[in-house]
Amino acid sequence: MEQTKKIYFASDVHLGAPTISNHLAHERRFVRWLDSIKPTTSELYLMGDIFDFWFEYKKTVPKGFTRLLGKIAEFTDSGIPVHFFTGNHDIWVFDYLPAETGVKVYREPLIINLDGKRFFLAHGDGLTSHEKTFIRIKALFTNKLAQRLFRLVHPDLGIRLAGFLSRKSREKNMAEDGSVFQGEEYEWLVSWAKEVIKTEHFDYFIFGHRHLAQTFQLNQNSKLIYLGDWITNFSYGEWDGSEFQLKFFKE
Repeated sequence: MEQTKKIYFASDVHLGAPTISNHLAHERRFVRWLDSIKPTTSELYLMGDIFDFWFEYKKTVPKGFTRLLGKIAEFTDSGIPVHFFTGNHDIWVFDYLPAETGVKVYREPLIINLDGKRFFLAHGDGLTSHEKTFIRIKALFTNKLAQRLFRLVHPDLGIRLAGFLSRKSREKNMAEDGSVFQGEEYEWLVSWAKEVIKTEHFDYFIFGHRHLAQTFQLNQNSKLIYLGDWITNFSYGEWDGSEFQLKFFKE
């Protein structure tokens, strides 16, 4: 009997993050989840910060991640579309990743209809005025001249610098309880989405970025889902054509 096909969503795996003690076990766990969903997958959405750092030099990319890259290529080679959103940690994806793995890369939010429902898909960074600092940083990181200048830095130094900045960013986030739910009224993406649906309807807003696995009922017809992460939650989203569910990978 043929299995019902579903669309899956995951974000914030942060492969290679300096705060993760066992990088190989971390990657293998995510790949085991991909293996588990492959028979029922019609499409896969990777919603940002899959890598803690990614930069494509002319002839060099960050080493590692071979299991994940191979698994993604296995999906696309078998005809399963994989949609890859850049996040605030892996913003420097250029042409290597899509050429080698077959993913379709998105640098901006995507509005899409799935089975008659309207979805707003984004990593979630830089959408609101709450993140003014990041908006300025993103403008710098997407600047062509800045990218060319960074490419002049030797990869050994550039990747080490990226790891240092990632660690400092996470320390600052933890100090400010940035990944702790403090009440819906303090969730700027929830507030932003509530303003959006006053003038434009969406059935679902799907975000990563916040490292929270949580669903918010915005009004009678609209929901916002935080996809969580693969550091503490091991969570993902599943769309079966009629219902979106937030689930957790357990072995």
